[in-house]
Parts: sequence; structure tokens; C-alpha cells
Amino acid sequence: MVDFLKQITSSFMSAKNNSVIGIDIGSSFMKVVQLKRKNGKAILETYGELALGPYADAAIGQATQLSPDKITPILLDLLKEANVTTKNAGVSLPLQSSLLSLMKMPNVDEKKLAQMIPIEARKYIPVPVSEVSLDWWVLPKREEQVVDGSDPTEVKKGEGEEKGPGRNMTDVLVVALLNETINDYNTIISSSGLQNAFLELEVFSTVRSTFGHTSAPVLIFDMGARTTKIAIMEYGIIRAQHIINRGSQNITVALSESLGVPIARAEQIKRDVGLVGKGNDADASATAQLIVDHVLTEAQTVLLNYERKHNRMIKQIILTGGGVLLKGLYEKADKEFETEVTYADPFSRTESPAFLAPVLRDAGPEFAVAIGLALRKLEETG
Repeated sequence: MVDFLKQITSSFMSAKNNSVIGIDIGSSFMKVVQLKRKNGKAILETYGELALGPYADAAIGQATQLSPDKITPILLDLLKEANVTTKNAGVSLPLQSSLLSLMKMPNVDEKKLAQMIPIEARKYIPVPVSEVSLDWWVLPKREEQVVDGSDPTEVKKGEGEEKGPGRNMTDVLVVALLNETINDYNTIISSSGLQNAFLELEVFSTVRSTFGHTSAPVLIFDMGARTTKIAIMEYGIIRAQHIINRGSQNITVALSESLGVPIARAEQIKRDVGLVGKGNDADASATAQLIVDHVLTEAQTVLLNYERKHNRMIKQIILTGGGVLLKGLYEKADKEFETEVTYADPFSRTESPAFLAPVLRDAGPEFAVAIGLALRKLEETG
């Protein structure tokens, strides 16, 4: 097993600097958050972001596909502009470059499981197993069953229990990541001079910074530029995930085509108008609405399928990712989902000046991954 989600590079770390950074390399923006620990608290020192579009001769907000040698100078620019003072880092890996599978495996010892998983994984992975690195976790058995919308600790005897041959099986979360992707990110880490860096799938970083203490299932709705990622959590553990091949950039492209304007102008219209445009802006909002409706409908299907399969009610929807800041999207999601909807507020896990609270609360959904990475790094450095 290659444990690529834990520390994978090692170099000297100065004892004089106990600060850490989380680096989120997205498809349209790169973000960084620097934290330090003081009196047991995570103190926010600095944060910042850079649009990747201009580095690829594209508009701000437009998704890009940059090689490691082009990403490195952008990262160095961001660290300089954000006044980052450390290279002690955690770096995100895109969920779409991986494959997460929840597999049923026999209750056997760890050594035997390590032999069985690569063989079983071949059924789920569309490339040769030799081309990927595998990591996995044996998930704990559910101790409680949610059977209605009232009490997540209520148990109805006999419901939700494994029956027949399945009762001797266990759930294993398996992650497969292309070796080529790992090598690309190791190149970025090395050429940027990052220290003691680890790689982590963005979904795990998001969970760390946004997931509260609740036993009831929670759905994380993460809308990026290219895709929207859905993850369903129970007890802080990912129980299901789904990728919707629509994101905020699809809205921009649709606006550009329907209104006959350049991408840069369409991006600005999207930000200004969103889903709430009236009068002359009504057509733009109607176009954006089509994309959002598709995404919300697919997310709703994922939610309902999970509830039916597991007989457990989703108690909360957490909106995260830059795309969820589209005007009117929160209100639309709140109406469509028949459960509580809230924005991610990852900066609430940190200490910062009170006057920054409104700004950080608004920026929170965009920085969930970077904060989650930095929080893990703080835990590792003690």
C-alpha cells in the first residue's frame, strides 16, 4: 500500500517558525492559508488567492489545465503576494483525478485485507492497478440508525441492519490515484521548496474544515469551476461521494454563447446578476438557472438514493466552493432541499481580528480546502 495521503516528502523544517500553510490548487484559482498554533488555538496569519486564467491567456475565473512547470511560478507568486513566511505545507489533490469506492470486504485481519483489496479494486478502476496508488480505511460499523427526521439517535429494531451473508462483511473506503498525478504534484512541491509537505484529496480537507460534531448524515455540496462534488458524511466519515460534471464555468460559457459576449464579460455578468436578474438581466439569469437546476436536480437524486438505501435522513446541506457564492444560489438550494442549508464557515475554526469576521465569513466557502489542509498540518506539528 502506498500511503500517499500522509506525509510523502520530508526535508528540514526550521524550529523557529511554527507556522503552517494549506495550498489549494484548483482549476480556476489557487488559494493559500497560513496558520499558527498559540495557546491551543489556530491563529490566522494570512490568506490569499490568485486567478489562474491570466497565466494561461484566459479570463479571470476561467478553468485551466496547467503543467507543473507553469504552476510552480504561480505558487511562488501567491506565497509572495500573501506575505507567507513558511514553506511547511499541505497541498490539495483534485477529487476528479482520483477514484473513491466504498467496497464490501470480508471481516479479515489487516494483512489479509491488504492482499485482497488490490485484487478487488480491479473491478472498480478503469486503468491497470500498476498505474495507480491505493490507500484505504476500514470504516467503523454504524452504532445508530436514523429512521425518521426527528432524532438521529433513535433506533428502530431490525431496520438498517445487515442481513444474510452481508452481516460478516465490513465497509472499506478505497482511494485510487494515478501515479502520474502524484508525480506531477511532487514536482510542484520540490520545485517550490515546500517543506515536510503532504498531499491530500480536497474532499478530506473540506470535511475537516466544515464538518461539525453531529451523528446525523450531512451532505457537502462543493461547486467548483469545472465540477460539483457531492460527499455524504456520517460521524465525520465519507459514506458516499459523487461528481457532477457541471460547475460555475459552465454558467459563464452558457452566458457567453447565449448573449454573444466574450468569456471575460460573461464572467462579470454571472457575478453581477447570478440567478436574481430582472428586466434586461432576466435572460442572463434564466440561462444561469438552467445550469443550476441541472446541478441541484442531480444532487437531490444522490441525496434521495442515499436516504432510501440506508434508511437515514440527511439533516444538513453544507454549501462550499467558489461556485456557491453565485447570487441567488443559496435561496434556490434552500428551497429545493427539504432540509437545513448553510454556507461553510471554515474560518470559524480559526482565531482572527473581530473586524475581519464579515469578510472571512463571506470568503469561507472558497477557502475550505486550504483551511482544512492547514488545520491538518497544525495537528501534525503538534
